Amino acid sequence: MSAQASAGSVASEALPVSPSPGGEREEKGGRGLAGSKYVKLNVGGSLHYTTVQTLCKEDSLLRSMCNGGVEVAIDSEGWVVLDRCGRHFGLVLNFLRDGSVPLPDSQRELEEVLKEAQYYGVQGLVQHCLNTVKKRTDGFEGACRIPMITSAKEEQRMIASCRKPVVKLQNNRGNNKYSYTSNSDDNLLKNIELFDKLGLRFNGRVLFVKDVLGDEICCWSFYGEGRKIAEVCCTSIVYATEKKQTKVEFPEARIFEETLNILIYENGRGSGPGGVALLESGVGSSGGAGQSEEEGAGAGGGDRRVRRIHVRRHIMHDERGHGQQTVYKD
Repeated sequence: MSAQASAGSVASEALPVSPSPGGEREEKGGRGLAGSKYVKLNVGGSLHYTTVQTLCKEDSLLRSMCNGGVEVAIDSEGWVVLDRCGRHFGLVLNFLRDGSVPLPDSQRELEEVLKEAQYYGVQGLVQHCLNTVKKRTDGFEGACRIPMITSAKEEQRMIASCRKPVVKLQNNRGNNKYSYTSNSDDNLLKNIELFDKLGLRFNGRVLFVKDVLGDEICCWSFYGEGRKIAEVCCTSIVYATEKKQTKVEFPEARIFEETLNILIYENGRGSGPGGVALLESGVGSSGGAGQSEEEGAGAGGGDRRVRRIHVRRHIMHDERGHGQQTVYKD
């Protein structure tokens, strides 16, 4: 009689099932994994290696698998098979290990993590997901953020530490001792509007920053690998009949071109020979859009030059006596 009972208990511990399509056999364990220290988990093809202690940290489905409350399927190689997508299972394990875990930025992925946490019954992670969803719903933050520079030291630190190319628009309309020409205000707004559009278009690839405290009225600066690569100044002084005026231009094509050029510094590509060759060859440069100066070009220092582009100055009349005026034509 005792022999029959012993045979029955052995059979309940490991019940063979029909072979899988790949020829491997699976077994169902009835006493769980309490006798083991380490556990190999195959979650929908995603393989994980952890300890029983980790799985038992919360009162969950995973703890029930360990203490025998739930039957587990074990393949011929000893992997515990879970018929579940394993994409976020690593995040569930990390939460059990540390008690906290960073959640995905994507709302869809966050909801997927929440579903997995609810399935496994990890209530701590469920609550963490719900709190994050509520926080993001109550205080939604846009994905495209443009920082404002508050000091020169902050600007230097931001540009030096950024791994992405940087485009800075310096915009200070009040820094002017002359009146503006009739089209200047409109062109200034066009520069700001183009900055916003480029910020959206290249979001995530280029860092766009604004400076409203600088000395320039409207000036674009382009940085790669922590140093200035090019500059487009959009202001000039023009001479009307009796007085000087400040003129703001809108060199849209040149600004867009320099933004595209700065992309060669994305992910450190500008430091290679291909990036230097592209800069030195002047690919995409449009002559005639303005006056261009290159500084810092020495022997073997082609990759250290800074292109400074200034719009043409349309000088109509100067302040010298009659008969001595000089007219500059484009």
